[in-house]
Amino acid sequence: MRYLPLLLLTLTLSACSTLRQTPEAPPPPTQQAQEISRGQTTNLTRLGSITSTTRGSPDDAQREIAKKANQSGATYYHIVALSETVMPGMWYASAVLYGPATGNTQQ
Repeated sequence: MRYLPLLLLTLTLSACSTLRQTPEAPPPPTQQAQEISRGQTTNLTRLGSITSTTRGSPDDAQREIAKKANQSGATYYHIVALSETVMPGMWYASAVLYGPATGNTQQ
């Protein structure tokens, strides 16, 4: 019983470290917008955000986000929300659009 607070503290601190992502370089730009992880957004220029409400499956919502990202001219996008609405079969997705990396590599 004496070690329980220490165990809980250790578990809490280790759980916090799993939420951090190590920054990494995004893939080279292509003609199509590419989905990237949060850790790859470090030096990119934020262009805005897009949303989509789509009937079908989560894949349909992700395809709709990719289509909108391409139409907007973004180089990359990061999906921040993907969930089913209160209506079965209707999916909501939200993404942040990014452009090419900035010249400044310091944070």
